Amino acid sequence: MNHTRTGLILGLALAFAVILGGWAGLFWALLFGGLGAALGAHLDGRLDLRALLRGRE
Repeated sequence: MNHTRTGLILGLALAFAVILGGWAGLFWALLFGGLGAALGAHLDGRLDLRALLRGRE
C-alpha cells in the first residue's frame, strides 16, 4: 500500500473518530493508533521496545 492511500485511510478514520466520538474519540483513536504503530514497528524490527522499557543500565 502506498503512502497516499495510507494517508487517505488514516484521515478518513480520524474524521470518523471526531464525528462519532467527538474530541474524546479523536484522542482515543490517536492513542490506540500510536500504540498499534509502535507494536507493528516492533514486530517489523524497526523499533526495539525492549530497549525503551529496559532503560539505562
